Amino acid sequence: MSENHRQERDSLRVRIIEVGPRDGLQNESDIISTEAKVSFVDALSETGVAEIEAGSFVSPRAIPQLADSDEVFRKINRKPGVVYSALVPNERGLERARAAAVSKIAVFTAASDTFTRRNINCTVSESIERFRPVVFGAKRDDMTVRGYISTVTHCPFEGAVPPSQVLDVMRQLLDLGVDEISLGDTVGKAAPCDMRRLLDQIVPRIERSRLSLHVHDTCGMAVANVLTAWTEYRIESFDTAAGGLGGCPYAPGASGNVATEDVVYALKASRVSLPVDERKVIAAASEIGKVLNRRLTSRLSQVQTEQIAYEGVA
Repeated sequence: MSENHRQERDSLRVRIIEVGPRDGLQNESDIISTEAKVSFVDALSETGVAEIEAGSFVSPRAIPQLADSDEVFRKINRKPGVVYSALVPNERGLERARAAAVSKIAVFTAASDTFTRRNINCTVSESIERFRPVVFGAKRDDMTVRGYISTVTHCPFEGAVPPSQVLDVMRQLLDLGVDEISLGDTVGKAAPCDMRRLLDQIVPRIERSRLSLHVHDTCGMAVANVLTAWTEYRIESFDTAAGGLGGCPYAPGASGNVATEDVVYALKASRVSLPVDERKVIAAASEIGKVLNRRLTSRLSQVQTEQIAYEGVA
């Protein structure tokens, strides 16, 4: 790496987007109390993450675990400087988000038609047409809009996904007016070589400040993929979940999201300046783990907090 490249990379600020309260908890089989969700979000607000995806305004019949998102948004203590966002699938969801004073929403599609059909019962093109009025309404109300693209490297039904398919969906979303794109390795099968193959096509065509990486850790490659995206492509935003919460009900075998604390540790150990306190993330994950009645599986949460240090890390 050239010295100029190194200096430019080190001057960038990485943003951690905490998705545990939405993408993590929606995969739980038991209903979690509103109070526990509010406490979880409030604890995460004190960790230094840039954004928290605090809920989802989908039909309560579809995702009963998040049926109380309206109440969660009313009760959380919104910390200045932290963005509180929500997933919104349709115009009814947008109305609820507006009433809850949400300033940033996310719409979602995928790079494979089969996955999209299993997830939201339509093709990729149909999904984009469905949320066209959602994006229009959100932009009219000065909301920021994120576009999720799932299955960017592998589909559980179609196998490997060509980067050209992902690029086509990304272009459609940007043409629609979406402000940023989140690339999701939903199945968690990607290795760094898969990330390179994808990002070689994507990065030259979008400002890196508008791009985020959302990886799952099914095959143990998630942190390696994050480090590849940062060191080689200067991706600035990463979607993570405290404690490695999550999974995907429409992706058989997919494990949880990459753990926030593991990503923060890896980036700090790589000399990235981050405002996130991984000890506070572990504490927040531990408390929600008690509610879920299980120990969370992030690597860092299994290490004594006082042992976590960066002095002398090469």
